[in-house]
Amino acid sequence: MADSSLTRTISSAGSLTTWTFSAWVKLSEGTSANLGLFSQGSSGDNVTSIFFNHNNGSHRLEWRQYQSGAYTARKTTYGAFNDRSAWYHIVCQWDSTNGTAGDRMKIYINGERETSFDNSTDPSSSLSSLINSTTGTMSIGKYWDNSNFMNGFISHAAFVNNAIVAPTVFGETDSTSGIWKFKSPSGVTWGTNGFHLKFENSGALGTDSSGQSNTFTVNGTLKQSIDTPSNVYSTLNAAFNLSDIQLTEAGMRTKNTNSNWKYINSTLAAPSGKWYCEHKININGGYVMVGVTDMQYATSQDKNSYTHCGAGTGGVGFYNADGNKYLQASATSFAGSYTTGDIIGCALDMDNNKVYFSKNGNWANGSGGYGSSTFDAAVGAITLPTTDATYGFAVSVRSSAVVQSNFGTGQFGATTITSAGSNGNGSLFEYDVPSGFYALNTKNINTYG
Repeated sequence: MADSSLTRTISSAGSLTTWTFSAWVKLSEGTSANLGLFSQGSSGDNVTSIFFNHNNGSHRLEWRQYQSGAYTARKTTYGAFNDRSAWYHIVCQWDSTNGTAGDRMKIYINGERETSFDNSTDPSSSLSSLINSTTGTMSIGKYWDNSNFMNGFISHAAFVNNAIVAPTVFGETDSTSGIWKFKSPSGVTWGTNGFHLKFENSGALGTDSSGQSNTFTVNGTLKQSIDTPSNVYSTLNAAFNLSDIQLTEAGMRTKNTNSNWKYINSTLAAPSGKWYCEHKININGGYVMVGVTDMQYATSQDKNSYTHCGAGTGGVGFYNADGNKYLQASATSFAGSYTTGDIIGCALDMDNNKVYFSKNGNWANGSGGYGSSTFDAAVGAITLPTTDATYGFAVSVRSSAVVQSNFGTGQFGATTITSAGSNGNGSLFEYDVPSGFYALNTKNINTYG
């Protein structure tokens, strides 16, 4: 979250010349902020940091040591981390005693070593790192000071003192898909200040599972998520249509300060299956439309255009002010209006080419109001405008309106759901999920899509 991090004060220094850091990361922030991952230091002129550096609309991994007004070590990747639906595995190996200068800082992304850099300064022989020293505090999820927070997801953060550990200890290639996937580390000698944060205990997210008892202090409103490298949940796509939209709170909070409509799509979509999500509304003097879009059209349009999710080819929108439905810009009566505090459910049935909407658990009847809390596929159905398509969820906002979305992780942005409804199948929603519908995540798409 935007103000959250983990910190630990180092009382006894470990090796300053040899260590390995590993973490799984999912970025969600779409603004121009730098995103802190792992750092230690006492000031901007005395810090070692691993972070995602914002540059020309993209985030690139940067690992640097800055001392007395100069870079004593620095690597910045060419490749950008623009896929907001993906978990990335980051491994950084500090080995300043290595006789080959170019091997003193090694970066691996999803098991592959980075060898070309936008910026590159090799550390001098046996240069001491500030990480693992007694200088300042060790931080996860922010830069050295209280700024540049990760504002995304981190899983299985690990630090190994006095050893260079291969990426294959923390990840492996799936034999079927060929995709790099999570692997639980074993046989590791963690050493002084070593840690393995699994984030398994929601009440003690800083707990160290390495056996070294190097537990971190939780700061801010840190939340546990069921979105993991093994099961990726949809968020809203920070790479889409962001010239005016502010996307924060790990890709779950959408705001538009422009007086014109803008919309943003979910990172995941499906050509088949039945899917469900919820949106919590804050009109805030503006207007909201939630719905679904044909992703082929959505990804091909001008990302700076002013339009809402019910306007384009394959678009369906449900408008707050009058409760009308919009299909490819054509408005007709549908249900009652909705406003601040309401939770709008969206059930997308790709098997039958329909979409349904609810307000606070009661399903729109299609005749200007809301009916039962029991879902009935024959009531309130909207036929999708295009067939043989892949649809995803969408949010439209204008004039400072805010929408917090929950795709099944149990969080409306930074706000936890009040109580979970039934039929979540392991996912967490405020209201009952219609039977046969599922959260939009990679496991469910693989099983039911």
